[in-house]
Amino acid sequence: MLKWFRKIDQMLTGRGTIDEETYEELEDMLIQADVGVNTTMKLMTRLRETVSERRLELGEDVSDVLKEIMIEMLSTGDHALRSSPTPPTVVMMVGVNGTGKTTTLGKLAHRYQSEGKRVVVAAGDTFRAAAIEQLEIWAQRTGSHIIKHQAGSDPAAVIYDSLQAAKARGADVLLADTAGRQHTKSNLMDELNKIGRIVERERGRPADEVLLVLDSTTGQNLVQQAKEFSRIIPVTGVVLTKIDSTAKGGAALTLVEELKIPIKLLGTGEKMDQLRPFDALWFVDQLFE
Repeated sequence: MLKWFRKIDQMLTGRGTIDEETYEELEDMLIQADVGVNTTMKLMTRLRETVSERRLELGEDVSDVLKEIMIEMLSTGDHALRSSPTPPTVVMMVGVNGTGKTTTLGKLAHRYQSEGKRVVVAAGDTFRAAAIEQLEIWAQRTGSHIIKHQAGSDPAAVIYDSLQAAKARGADVLLADTAGRQHTKSNLMDELNKIGRIVERERGRPADEVLLVLDSTTGQNLVQQAKEFSRIIPVTGVVLTKIDSTAKGGAALTLVEELKIPIKLLGTGEKMDQLRPFDALWFVDQLFE
Protein backbone atom coordinates (compact mmCIF):
# COMPACT_ATOMS: atom_id res chain seq x y z
CA MET A 1 0.00 0.00 0.00
CA LEU A 2 1.30 3.52 0.77
CA LYS A 3 5.10 3.43 1.10
CA TRP A 4 6.54 6.93 1.30
CA PHE A 5 6.17 7.34 5.06
CA ARG A 6 7.99 4.05 5.61
CA LYS A 7 11.13 5.85 4.47
CA ILE A 8 10.52 8.47 7.15
CA ASP A 9 10.06 5.78 9.79
CA GLN A 10 13.23 4.00 8.66
CA MET A 11 15.19 7.25 8.72
CA LEU A 12 14.09 8.12 12.27
CA THR A 13 14.45 4.67 13.80
CA GLY A 14 17.85 4.23 12.16
CA ARG A 15 19.32 7.40 13.63
CA GLY A 16 19.49 6.50 17.30
CA THR A 17 19.71 9.90 19.01
CA ILE A 18 18.07 12.71 17.05
CA ASP A 19 19.66 16.07 16.30
CA GLU A 20 18.90 19.21 14.29
CA GLU A 21 20.05 17.55 11.08
CA THR A 22 17.47 14.81 11.66
CA TYR A 23 14.69 17.39 12.03
CA GLU A 24 15.77 19.15 8.83
CA GLU A 25 15.81 15.89 6.90
CA LEU A 26 12.41 14.95 8.30
CA GLU A 27 10.99 18.30 7.22
CA ASP A 28 12.23 17.77 3.66
CA MET A 29 10.84 14.23 3.55
CA LEU A 30 7.39 15.34 4.75
CA ILE A 31 7.19 17.91 1.95
CA GLN A 32 8.30 15.27 -0.57
CA ALA A 33 5.53 13.03 0.79
CA ASP A 34 2.99 15.68 -0.36
CA VAL A 35 2.39 17.22 3.05
CA GLY A 36 2.01 20.92 2.18
CA VAL A 37 4.65 23.39 3.36
CA ASN A 38 2.34 25.15 5.85
CA THR A 39 1.06 21.87 7.28
CA THR A 40 4.62 20.54 7.50
CA MET A 41 5.65 23.60 9.50
CA LYS A 42 2.74 23.10 11.93
CA LEU A 43 3.53 19.42 12.23
CA MET A 44 7.21 20.06 12.89
CA THR A 45 6.44 22.73 15.52
CA ARG A 46 4.16 20.37 17.42
CA LEU A 47 6.66 17.54 17.07
CA ARG A 48 9.54 19.58 18.47
CA GLU A 49 7.41 20.84 21.37
CA THR A 50 6.15 17.38 22.30
CA VAL A 51 9.59 15.80 22.05
CA SER A 52 11.00 18.55 24.27
CA GLU A 53 8.18 18.28 26.84
CA ARG A 54 8.58 14.51 27.10
CA ARG A 55 12.40 14.74 27.08
CA LEU A 56 12.69 12.25 24.24
CA GLU A 57 15.97 11.61 22.47
CA LEU A 58 15.66 8.41 20.45
CA GLY A 59 14.55 8.45 16.83
CA GLU A 60 12.03 5.63 17.33
CA ASP A 61 10.31 7.69 20.06
CA VAL A 62 10.16 10.67 17.71
CA SER A 63 8.61 8.44 15.05
CA ASP A 64 5.91 7.39 17.53
CA VAL A 65 5.17 11.02 18.39
CA LEU A 66 4.98 11.92 14.70
CA LYS A 67 2.37 9.21 14.15
CA GLU A 68 0.47 10.35 17.23
CA ILE A 69 0.27 13.95 15.98
CA MET A 70 -0.76 12.84 12.48
CA ILE A 71 -3.57 10.70 13.91
CA GLU A 72 -4.77 13.66 15.97
CA MET A 73 -4.71 15.97 12.93
CA LEU A 74 -6.60 13.52 10.74
CA SER A 75 -9.21 12.86 13.44
CA THR A 76 -10.54 16.43 13.19
CA GLY A 77 -14.23 16.69 12.28
CA ASP A 78 -17.15 14.28 12.01
CA HIS A 79 -16.21 11.22 9.97
CA ALA A 80 -19.61 9.51 10.11
CA LEU A 81 -21.96 9.76 7.14
CA ARG A 82 -24.93 11.97 7.93
CA SER A 83 -28.48 10.73 7.59
CA SER A 84 -31.75 12.60 7.34
CA PRO A 85 -34.37 12.25 10.12
CA THR A 86 -36.98 12.21 7.36
CA PRO A 87 -36.13 10.06 4.32
CA PRO A 88 -34.68 10.19 1.83
CA THR A 89 -31.15 10.96 2.90
CA VAL A 90 -29.62 12.86 -0.03
CA VAL A 91 -25.96 12.37 -0.90
CA MET A 92 -24.40 14.37 -3.72
CA MET A 93 -21.22 13.00 -5.29
CA VAL A 94 -18.92 15.64 -6.78
CA GLY A 95 -15.42 15.62 -8.25
CA VAL A 96 -13.50 15.73 -11.51
CA ASN A 97 -13.46 12.94 -14.08
CA GLY A 98 -11.08 10.11 -13.39
CA THR A 99 -11.22 10.23 -9.61
CA GLY A 100 -13.56 7.24 -9.33
CA LYS A 101 -16.67 9.27 -8.51
CA THR A 102 -19.24 7.07 -10.25
CA THR A 103 -17.59 3.89 -9.00
CA THR A 104 -17.62 5.27 -5.47
CA LEU A 105 -21.33 6.03 -5.82
CA GLY A 106 -21.92 2.42 -6.85
CA LYS A 107 -19.97 1.12 -3.86
CA LEU A 108 -21.92 3.42 -1.56
CA ALA A 109 -25.18 2.12 -3.04
CA HIS A 110 -24.00 -1.40 -2.25
CA ARG A 111 -23.19 -0.39 1.30
CA TYR A 112 -26.63 1.15 1.89
CA GLN A 113 -28.41 -1.80 0.24
CA SER A 114 -26.51 -4.24 2.46
CA GLU A 115 -27.88 -2.29 5.43
CA GLY A 116 -31.41 -2.93 4.16
CA LYS A 117 -31.90 0.59 2.77
CA ARG A 118 -33.91 1.32 -0.38
CA VAL A 119 -31.68 3.28 -2.74
CA VAL A 120 -32.35 5.51 -5.73
CA VAL A 121 -29.40 6.64 -7.87
CA ALA A 122 -29.53 9.73 -10.07
CA ALA A 123 -27.50 9.75 -13.29
CA GLY A 124 -26.71 13.45 -13.08
CA ASP A 125 -23.46 13.29 -15.05
CA THR A 126 -25.28 13.75 -18.34
CA PHE A 127 -22.27 15.28 -20.11
CA ARG A 128 -20.56 11.90 -20.25
CA ALA A 129 -22.69 9.15 -21.80
CA ALA A 130 -20.40 6.48 -20.38
CA ALA A 131 -21.18 7.72 -16.86
CA ILE A 132 -24.89 6.98 -17.37
CA GLU A 133 -24.14 3.50 -18.69
CA GLN A 134 -21.68 2.88 -15.87
CA LEU A 135 -24.25 3.90 -13.27
CA GLU A 136 -26.87 1.64 -14.89
CA ILE A 137 -24.52 -1.31 -14.39
CA TRP A 138 -23.97 -0.36 -10.75
CA ALA A 139 -27.72 0.02 -10.21
CA GLN A 140 -28.30 -3.49 -11.56
CA ARG A 141 -25.50 -4.96 -9.47
CA THR A 142 -26.70 -3.33 -6.26
CA GLY A 143 -30.46 -3.60 -6.80
CA SER A 144 -30.92 0.17 -6.81
CA HIS A 145 -33.47 2.11 -8.84
CA ILE A 146 -31.93 4.50 -11.37
CA ILE A 147 -33.35 7.77 -12.70
CA LYS A 148 -31.74 8.88 -15.95
CA HIS A 149 -32.30 11.17 -18.93
CA GLN A 150 -30.62 11.19 -22.31
CA ALA A 151 -26.97 12.13 -22.57
CA GLY A 152 -26.53 15.89 -22.83
CA SER A 153 -29.77 16.72 -21.02
CA ASP A 154 -30.06 19.13 -18.09
CA PRO A 155 -28.39 17.55 -15.01
CA ALA A 156 -30.52 19.64 -12.65
CA ALA A 157 -33.66 18.18 -14.24
CA VAL A 158 -32.37 14.65 -13.57
CA ILE A 159 -31.79 15.49 -9.92
CA TYR A 160 -35.24 17.08 -9.63
CA ASP A 161 -36.93 13.99 -11.12
CA SER A 162 -34.82 11.76 -8.87
CA LEU A 163 -35.96 13.62 -5.77
CA GLN A 164 -39.59 13.17 -6.77
CA ALA A 165 -39.05 9.49 -7.55
CA ALA A 166 -37.25 8.88 -4.25
CA LYS A 167 -40.15 10.41 -2.34
CA ALA A 168 -42.77 8.51 -4.34
CA ARG A 169 -40.99 5.18 -3.90
CA GLY A 170 -40.34 5.68 -0.21
CA ALA A 171 -36.60 5.43 -0.74
CA ASP A 172 -34.27 5.72 2.22
CA VAL A 173 -31.34 7.15 0.26
CA LEU A 174 -30.85 9.16 -2.92
CA LEU A 175 -27.33 9.08 -4.34
CA ALA A 176 -26.83 11.78 -6.96
CA ASP A 177 -24.00 11.64 -9.48
CA THR A 178 -22.94 15.01 -10.95
CA ALA A 179 -20.88 16.29 -13.87
CA GLY A 180 -17.22 15.58 -13.47
CA ARG A 181 -15.23 17.70 -15.86
CA GLN A 182 -12.31 19.80 -14.70
CA HIS A 183 -13.07 22.13 -11.80
CA THR A 184 -11.69 25.02 -13.85
CA LYS A 185 -14.75 24.81 -16.17
CA SER A 186 -16.86 27.60 -14.69
CA ASN A 187 -20.09 26.63 -16.48
CA LEU A 188 -20.00 23.15 -14.99
CA MET A 189 -19.26 24.50 -11.53
CA ASP A 190 -22.26 26.80 -11.99
CA GLU A 191 -24.33 23.73 -12.88
CA LEU A 192 -23.23 22.10 -9.65
CA ASN A 193 -24.31 25.16 -7.73
CA LYS A 194 -27.70 25.00 -9.49
CA ILE A 195 -28.17 21.36 -8.46
CA GLY A 196 -27.42 22.28 -4.87
CA ARG A 197 -30.06 25.00 -4.96
CA ILE A 198 -32.69 22.64 -6.40
CA VAL A 199 -32.03 20.04 -3.71
CA GLU A 200 -32.38 22.69 -1.01
CA ARG A 201 -35.52 24.17 -2.58
CA GLU A 202 -37.28 20.81 -2.87
CA ARG A 203 -36.31 19.58 0.61
CA GLY A 204 -36.22 22.82 2.56
CA ARG A 205 -32.61 22.05 3.50
CA PRO A 206 -29.35 21.25 1.70
CA ALA A 207 -28.17 17.77 0.78
CA ASP A 208 -27.27 15.73 3.85
CA GLU A 209 -23.86 14.99 2.38
CA VAL A 210 -21.83 16.56 -0.41
CA LEU A 211 -19.00 14.09 -0.84
CA LEU A 212 -16.00 15.25 -2.84
CA VAL A 213 -14.24 12.31 -4.46
CA LEU A 214 -10.48 12.85 -4.77
CA ASP A 215 -7.79 10.72 -6.36
CA SER A 216 -5.14 10.21 -3.67
CA THR A 217 -2.41 9.77 -6.29
CA THR A 218 -2.67 13.42 -7.45
CA GLY A 219 -0.86 14.87 -4.42
CA GLN A 220 -1.32 18.55 -3.67
CA ASN A 221 -3.55 18.91 -6.74
CA LEU A 222 -6.33 17.28 -4.75
CA VAL A 223 -6.08 20.11 -2.22
CA GLN A 224 -6.58 22.65 -5.02
CA GLN A 225 -9.59 20.72 -6.28
CA ALA A 226 -11.05 20.71 -2.78
CA LYS A 227 -10.61 24.49 -2.53
CA GLU A 228 -12.37 25.09 -5.85
CA PHE A 229 -15.32 22.79 -5.11
CA SER A 230 -15.73 24.18 -1.59
CA ARG A 231 -15.96 27.65 -3.07
CA ILE A 232 -19.02 26.61 -5.10
CA ILE A 233 -20.84 24.19 -2.83
CA PRO A 234 -20.55 23.30 0.88
CA VAL A 235 -18.51 20.08 0.79
CA THR A 236 -19.28 18.02 3.89
CA GLY A 237 -16.70 15.30 3.46
CA VAL A 238 -14.07 13.71 1.24
CA VAL A 239 -13.70 10.26 -0.26
CA LEU A 240 -10.08 9.38 -1.03
CA THR A 241 -9.79 6.82 -3.83
CA LYS A 242 -6.92 4.78 -5.29
CA ILE A 243 -5.24 4.22 -1.95
CA ASP A 244 -2.35 2.14 -3.26
CA SER A 245 1.41 2.10 -3.65
CA THR A 246 1.43 5.10 -6.02
CA ALA A 247 -0.10 7.44 -3.45
CA LYS A 248 2.18 9.28 -1.04
CA GLY A 249 -0.72 10.12 1.28
CA GLY A 250 0.63 13.33 2.79
CA ALA A 251 -1.87 15.57 1.03
CA ALA A 252 -4.58 14.11 3.28
CA LEU A 253 -3.01 15.98 6.20
CA THR A 254 -3.09 19.29 4.31
CA LEU A 255 -6.68 18.67 3.28
CA VAL A 256 -7.88 18.20 6.84
CA GLU A 257 -5.59 20.70 8.56
CA GLU A 258 -6.01 23.65 6.18
CA LEU A 259 -9.48 23.13 4.70
CA LYS A 260 -11.09 21.53 7.78
CA ILE A 261 -12.92 19.00 5.61
CA PRO A 262 -13.14 15.54 7.21
CA ILE A 263 -12.22 12.44 5.26
CA LYS A 264 -15.20 10.08 5.46
CA LEU A 265 -14.45 7.16 3.18
CA LEU A 266 -11.50 5.40 1.55
CA GLY A 267 -11.62 3.57 -1.77
CA THR A 268 -9.15 0.70 -1.51
CA GLY A 269 -9.94 -1.20 -4.73
CA GLU A 270 -12.45 -1.76 -7.53
CA LYS A 271 -14.70 -4.34 -5.85
CA MET A 272 -18.08 -3.41 -4.40
CA ASP A 273 -17.00 -3.94 -0.81
CA GLN A 274 -13.72 -2.03 -1.13
CA LEU A 275 -15.03 1.20 0.35
CA ARG A 276 -14.25 1.59 4.02
CA PRO A 277 -15.11 4.24 6.62
CA PHE A 278 -12.16 6.50 7.36
CA ASP A 279 -10.24 5.69 10.51
CA ALA A 280 -7.23 7.90 11.29
CA LEU A 281 -5.38 5.20 13.23
CA TRP A 282 -5.80 2.65 10.43
CA PHE A 283 -4.81 5.21 7.80
CA VAL A 284 -1.61 6.26 9.57
CA ASP A 285 -0.74 2.61 10.22
CA GLN A 286 -1.04 1.99 6.47
CA LEU A 287 1.15 5.01 5.74
CA PHE A 288 3.96 3.77 7.93
CA GLU A 289 3.60 0.01 7.81
